[in-house]
Amino acid sequence: MNGIRKFFHELKSHSHKRTLGGLDFFRYIGPGLLVTVGFIDPGNWASNFAAGSQFGYSLLWVVTLSTIILIILQHNVAHLGIATGLCLSEAATKYAPRWVSRPVLASAVLASISTSLAEILGGAIALEMLFDIPIAWGAILTTATVLVMLFTNSYKRIERAIITFVSIIGLSFIYELFLVDIDWAAATRSWVVPSLPQGSAIVIMSVLGAVIMPHNLFLHSEVVQSLEYHKQGETSIRSKLKYELFDTLFSMIVGWAINSAMILLAAATFFKSGILVDELQQAQKLMTPLLGNNAGNIFAAALLLAGISSTVTSGMAAGSISAGIFGESYHVKDTHSQVGIIVSIGIALLLIFFIGDPFQGLLISQMVLSLQLPFTVFLQVWLTSSRRVMGQYANSQFTRVVLYSIATIVTLLNIYLLIIQ
Repeated sequence: MNGIRKFFHELKSHSHKRTLGGLDFFRYIGPGLLVTVGFIDPGNWASNFAAGSQFGYSLLWVVTLSTIILIILQHNVAHLGIATGLCLSEAATKYAPRWVSRPVLASAVLASISTSLAEILGGAIALEMLFDIPIAWGAILTTATVLVMLFTNSYKRIERAIITFVSIIGLSFIYELFLVDIDWAAATRSWVVPSLPQGSAIVIMSVLGAVIMPHNLFLHSEVVQSLEYHKQGETSIRSKLKYELFDTLFSMIVGWAINSAMILLAAATFFKSGILVDELQQAQKLMTPLLGNNAGNIFAAALLLAGISSTVTSGMAAGSISAGIFGESYHVKDTHSQVGIIVSIGIALLLIFFIGDPFQGLLISQMVLSLQLPFTVFLQVWLTSSRRVMGQYANSQFTRVVLYSIATIVTLLNIYLLIIQ
């Protein structure tokens, strides 16, 4: 218990004595929500509706475990950006051996492509639901919208758009939860008690990869370092570390609630009725007779917002990874950042034209993220534990043990699930 108290004390210790005021708190909300929208993306929708419709409430524990791991990892990577002024990709390029950094960053680019594929595909599916637009044309429209947002908006404008989108998505699911009868006792138990129903391996991997998305670790460090806290002195750094923790906690809990709501909704409607959801269009169509026209339309509109906003953050992450390989920070006017954005979103768009089963494509894309995740996490922990990189803000020995344990658990879980699959 002393070790656990020491770990959480360390998370809060980078602060000065001033009391945290409400206005101060909300002034720092933003970077975390950019990350949050990444794990309420269409890939999550597919994973969560598959989990809820096939296994009821029993896989809610995966969302809880993933979110706890995510909070620790996201706080740690933001710690890197605040203390060093480097994003994860820049720090890897500068401090890690080339034979380590280049393969990991290359695999992160592939993970970003996989992410963009899921996001664009989700937006296209939503357009098909709302306006009967074919998937291919919907994908093109979604991509065009995202590229306009990326190449014409600043961080702050994108942050405001993302916060608005997340709010609308969250309210949509709150509305739909009021329309169904939830077994709260079973749900509460499943949030904290792990179970591995037969045939659930691919869905567990998809949920895990959909929540702890590797590209979001690059994105969070990029957004935080762009604010250049490291240039404002030690007192300012310690203050920002404190506020960042609250931003991360608040934002990740919002994401946990929305992901949980998806599984709850699927369990209470489809699993209860013995209906297996194998495409999001099916979920929307079945929801309409079960819950009414408004529920189906709100579902589709929220999916469209999730697809657009998460593709924006995926593109930003890809641009950050690409720029970092060349020792540069992300900037939408920088050539290397632009290359990362175009490669990630462009290749993802092309792949969509060769996907026969969009829903299965969403699930597999999330599995790819789960498989890449350990490489990014081990690299991140190595960097944040190094005094050469972090100076006095390097991870303590106990924190290193916690973080390496997380990386090991994620790796072993991937191996185990692949074997039993």
